[in-house]
Amino acid sequence: MKSHHLSAMADALFSATILFCLLPVSVFSYGFPAALKLERAVPANHEMEMNELKARDRARHGRLLQSLGGVVDFPIQLNYFDPGSSATATPISCSDQRCSWGVQSSDSGCSVQNNLCAYTFQYGDGSGTSGYYVSDLLQFDMIVGSSLVPNSTTQVVFGCSTSQTGDLVKSDRAVDGIFGFGQQGMSVISQLASQGVAPRVFSHCLKGENGGGGILVLGEIVEPNMVFTPLVPSQPHYNVNLLSISVNGQALPINPSVFSTSNGQGTIIDTGTTLAYLSEAAYVPFVEAITNAVSQSVRPVVSKGNQCYVLTTSVADVFPPVSLNFAGGASMFLNPQDYLIQQNNVGGTAVWCIGFQRIQNQGITILGDLVLKDKIFVYDLVGQRIGWANYDCSMSVNVSATSSSGRSEYVNAGQFSDNAAPQKLSLDIVGNIIMLLLLVINMFL
Repeated sequence: MKSHHLSAMADALFSATILFCLLPVSVFSYGFPAALKLERAVPANHEMEMNELKARDRARHGRLLQSLGGVVDFPIQLNYFDPGSSATATPISCSDQRCSWGVQSSDSGCSVQNNLCAYTFQYGDGSGTSGYYVSDLLQFDMIVGSSLVPNSTTQVVFGCSTSQTGDLVKSDRAVDGIFGFGQQGMSVISQLASQGVAPRVFSHCLKGENGGGGILVLGEIVEPNMVFTPLVPSQPHYNVNLLSISVNGQALPINPSVFSTSNGQGTIIDTGTTLAYLSEAAYVPFVEAITNAVSQSVRPVVSKGNQCYVLTTSVADVFPPVSLNFAGGASMFLNPQDYLIQQNNVGGTAVWCIGFQRIQNQGITILGDLVLKDKIFVYDLVGQRIGWANYDCSMSVNVSATSSSGRSEYVNAGQFSDNAAPQKLSLDIVGNIIMLLLLVINMFL
């Protein structure tokens, strides 16, 4: 799925940042480049077989841990960790207070042999990774006013993985590392916030058109039409309270308890998931409502277990709007392209299938890239809320920053992007905000 990428996650897989190492760890090194290559994991023609997309998601969901937090997944091309090339890297010992960050997440412990702070992650699909925590310098450029001040640094702790098993070593699913954006103390966003380098908030806008792309900001993207819903407290993932689903303005007959957050149930926002998933009790009325709304204009068909439709006109002219309604009065409005996947187009006749899939025997809803694309998302970990707004993610965004006078100001992120290098990721700090401009992001659709 992500062939030799660094998977930058704020998902339930990791709260820490982890790099895969070439050698057993005795000397540690890490030089974080100012520019990282990105590539897309799924072809941009939007005509991938639905079953293959579902298989990718099954592998993803099998890796969800039971106790760690966050949900955002951005694969980035990166070299393997070289333990011998950094003079500033130091191992985290068992007595180091920072080792306790991982212990709180039940993922780390002390190696008696060498007094190193070790970790082990195991996944539901049988794969896993283990290694040791390391501290080294994160390099970035500081933007002060309209000037770029290069070569700033700050210490961050990350994991050096010396052992991987299962899918992590398969050529079509291997990753070079995982960039942690979870809510735990070991995540990059939490570490930078604790040092006053960046706020404890991050944002993204994933472009859904051909080529993917978008922007990831360690900070808050500002958009007037943003709506927010509270995060569900004390949850391992980025859980929100979904209350109801409406099709064509009509609420579906779904018992609200279907969406309740308890005993591992609830609604999760996860960019590492390609499609979107509903429990059986929500999926059936959803598909029925869509089919009833378009039955006079298209030909419904079932293809490989998926509800599909054959049509000769634009989906925007036929299919109804959908809204996901959340706690706090926030609704997420979906266009047909936000819940449909085109499977083929021959001679002016197109086949579109519902991208929402059913999860049987689990009261869980997962909102993946299918519905998250073409929207700004803000993860406000201080305010414990998530916000969104529809947006053309090929455009630049305004980012909130605090000036030296203490006033809130806005910086247009586009003025610092590198148009000449569309496959680069640049790290810029605007005041106390790090901006990672992801020009070619891993978009699955």
